[in-house]
Amino acid sequence: MPLCKRKPFPLVKRPQDLKPQELVFLVRLTKEIFRDYGEYMNRINLYCQRVWTCKVTGKTNLTFEEALASEKQAMEKVQQFPKELVAPVLHDVQFSMLTLKDLANKIATKLQENLTEGTELYGKASNRVYPCKIVKVLVEEADRTQYEVVWLDEDKKITGIAVVNGEDLVRKKLPFSREVLKSFIRESTYRSVPWVLHDNLARKHGISTDPPEELRSKVSFQDGRVVIIRKRSVKDEDVQNNGGGEVLRKCKRKKLGKENLESLIPEKNSEKEPVKYPIDDLLVEPASNDPVFTERPSPSRDFNVPMECVGDLLMTWDFYSSFSRLLNLWPFSLDDFENALCHKDSNLILIVESHLAILRLLIKDNGDYTLAIQKKNRKPKITLITWTEYLLDFLEMVDVAELSNHMTTIRRGHYGLLDVHAKLGILQVLVAQALNTNLIRKKLDEYVEQQQVLASTRREEALEEGRKKRQDKELLKAESHGKEIIEGRSGESVGSSSNTMVHGNYSKQNGYVADKRNKDAVLSPGKHALKNILKGQVDTTMRRYGKQQKVDDKATVDIKKGSAKKGAQKLTGDDGYKAVDRSKECRKEYLEREMEKRFIRTNPMGKDKNYNRYWFFKRDGRIFIESSDSALWGYYSTKEELDVFMGSLNRKGERERALKKQLDKYYTRI
Repeated sequence: MPLCKRKPFPLVKRPQDLKPQELVFLVRLTKEIFRDYGEYMNRINLYCQRVWTCKVTGKTNLTFEEALASEKQAMEKVQQFPKELVAPVLHDVQFSMLTLKDLANKIATKLQENLTEGTELYGKASNRVYPCKIVKVLVEEADRTQYEVVWLDEDKKITGIAVVNGEDLVRKKLPFSREVLKSFIRESTYRSVPWVLHDNLARKHGISTDPPEELRSKVSFQDGRVVIIRKRSVKDEDVQNNGGGEVLRKCKRKKLGKENLESLIPEKNSEKEPVKYPIDDLLVEPASNDPVFTERPSPSRDFNVPMECVGDLLMTWDFYSSFSRLLNLWPFSLDDFENALCHKDSNLILIVESHLAILRLLIKDNGDYTLAIQKKNRKPKITLITWTEYLLDFLEMVDVAELSNHMTTIRRGHYGLLDVHAKLGILQVLVAQALNTNLIRKKLDEYVEQQQVLASTRREEALEEGRKKRQDKELLKAESHGKEIIEGRSGESVGSSSNTMVHGNYSKQNGYVADKRNKDAVLSPGKHALKNILKGQVDTTMRRYGKQQKVDDKATVDIKKGSAKKGAQKLTGDDGYKAVDRSKECRKEYLEREMEKRFIRTNPMGKDKNYNRYWFFKRDGRIFIESSDSALWGYYSTKEELDVFMGSLNRKGERERALKKQLDKYYTRI
């Protein structure tokens, strides 16, 4: 059973007064039964949180389901622990004060050095090494040990017996890893440091359950289990003095632990921390400030093929649509493909061409299929009359048992009488073989490289745009700052000037005084230089801005020429900036479209709170919905259904927030 926050977690007991027809809520993982939906959801939310620990391996930060899977996998390995080593390992574990890592290392080293009865290894005899098994340890001297062994053949049968020295035995590597040893120690004990075995396990192997002398003053027995005697801490005394003793006793009675004491003692002016969204969708609770969500519409499920075939149908059709140019195949709609599969005619052009396109690709690839048809002296050219023969050759090559049963029907010329499952199964195998060809892989590699180049271009343009925005911001800041300084200096010069020349072409400004003995004459040159420096910085920035403005104006002129076709007309002011913004948006859209053209793989747009997946194929205008277990499929085919569905998504949840973002992105194409 997984641990919750490293502590045992009790399950809810089954209600005693359940009626046969009563509707209840059942937890799938633990089979717990709840009558109240709120309690059921609280328990489900707790199981979804990453607060669980695998009891066997000690892995933390897991959900309840992940911890269960980890325990199951670890238990399978623990059960394979060698039986002859169980007792020696348990003797070393009982009442050990080492940490788990040190204890596992100590036991592993001891097992490799010390040989016990029942250990299988290799022994040297007549200058050769033979497999053997120790049956008895014979100690003659302190520094020399002899072993009585039996020789084994390949079938582990005894072929002889002998007495060998310890140096003549070749030790094998331990038949288990140290992680398995740690899991075995955890599973065999009910507490750590000191490690104490379960009573039944200790009795089974004759191991004493009485603590050794050095531990008797540190441990005691409570309810038949060993517990550590802890001295009362100063913190506990403070809790008792502050009136928290009763609460602490309640915690101990309920086995809640001291860490829950603070949560049970009421605090003054305690406020609930606000939730930071987005969070897991199943943890989102309704709030008073939530918008009005629409009721989620029911998807249409009127497929012509069986429900379990819809996923294979979409995958196959998407492959043909995405690689139609490479397959030399004219694109066709999903509805036409679906109707053709359900038709009973054996020579429908769409079905025949779908098979021929991949078969020709396999022949062109010069792979295993080419060798197969060459052995049968087939011509490399496939016709509408002989296409079934080439298809039969392909089915013989792949040798799939489920499809081999339909070869007789195809050989008789009744391909159309096959059910939809068989037709889609054949197409799936064809698609899988096509994806492994060098032609498809080469095309995919080209698409990957082109996508990387486009992504790099988009990233560089975004960085350049950000740099220009920062420059414009610094420019406006410097311009406003320079104007303030110039205006302040000009006002000061007007107030402080006292002399003007009558016959000259200029008047004496502040900072120029005939009398050099005046103290102000010392400060004025510095002020004048500061003014010139600031003015020079502003002029330089303005000149740069003028050059940039000319470039932007030229770009806006080109945009105006291409869009309006009314002659050369220079854009200035707000119209020019709007045109530049439109050109940037068009550039981004162009890069997005070019990246989408380089098809690599179709991924779902996202998931809703119930983990249903939503698919959009660019050659079909519908939104397809796949249930979390892939058992049900549906679709939305109208804008009204899409709008209502988008209105039902809660942006506070992580999955529905990402899904709504993708739907907004592709809204105009759906």
